[in-house]
Amino acid sequence: MTKLTTRTASRTKRHERIRLRLAGTASRPRLAVFRSLNHIYAQVIDDTSGQTLTAASSLESGLRGAEGTKVADAKRVGQLVAERAKAAGVDKVVFDRAGFQYHGRVRSLAEAAREAGLDF
Repeated sequence: MTKLTTRTASRTKRHERIRLRLAGTASRPRLAVFRSLNHIYAQVIDDTSGQTLTAASSLESGLRGAEGTKVADAKRVGQLVAERAKAAGVDKVVFDRAGFQYHGRVRSLAEAAREAGLDF
């Protein structure tokens, strides 16, 4: 019998494989990215304590009505999460793309965060 897998199931499987090797610590938390159809979300997470240190998304009031493409929205979210992380005292992070291809919006967010001063 053939087994059909959905794109979401495949991504979840990739994410689980990535998370086997990747974990955020207090000194180097994890920058987790989630990309939905219309929005993008980013969180800086300390996995040892299980706490989210900072977060940003394209749904926030300052970014929600912004003109431009979804890639431009991702760039703004990357800059915002980097600013908030720097304010929380985080300079180095581990990048968690959550099974998404490093391409398009995910790449735009990562490059913007690097330009804003996060090291990963």
